[in-house]
Amino acid sequence: MQKPSWIRAAAALLALLSASPACAAQAPPAAPPPRDGQRDFDFEVGVWNTRLKRLAQPLSGSQEWLAYEGTTTVSKVLDGRANLVELSVKGAAGTLEGLSLRLYNPVSRQWSLNFANIRSGVLAHPSVGGFKDARGEFYSQEEFGGRTILVRFVISAITRDSVHFEQAFSDDGGRNWEVNWIADDRRVR
Repeated sequence: MQKPSWIRAAAALLALLSASPACAAQAPPAAPPPRDGQRDFDFEVGVWNTRLKRLAQPLSGSQEWLAYEGTTTVSKVLDGRANLVELSVKGAAGTLEGLSLRLYNPVSRQWSLNFANIRSGVLAHPSVGGFKDARGEFYSQEEFGGRTILVRFVISAITRDSVHFEQAFSDDGGRNWEVNWIADDRRVR
């Protein structure tokens, strides 16, 4: 038994309309996949001349800065999911040597920066964060002078041959920040 012609015509019209882009239900655009920052530190692999200055007595009101110069060497490890930073600088106040292991967490899509001053041999609390718009921001909470403070580490002004680093402390929950560590690196050619 054949369907009446009006049912066949209606079915054909309905099929035609549903295929029309103007009448088709518009699905919302798919959200972009979360950003994978695993290669964020690739720019830094190599050897750098480092000019560093640090506050002699952070969070004391002092404005005495100590200057250092030397070398930073950054090596990619574990196929780029981590890197190792070796810092060796000298100045009138002596020598600073440090090591930082940076680890990428693929679940949180963040990096942890794990720094150790070779003089004390103690690994500091890791700073955690990532990059957005060519600027890296990393935060931690640490003990300093018998109190708990916030620490912010910023990486900015990134080019192929230069990069700027700043560390700042806050003892008021992040309302005010005192920069206490500034380093400018230039790639060794």
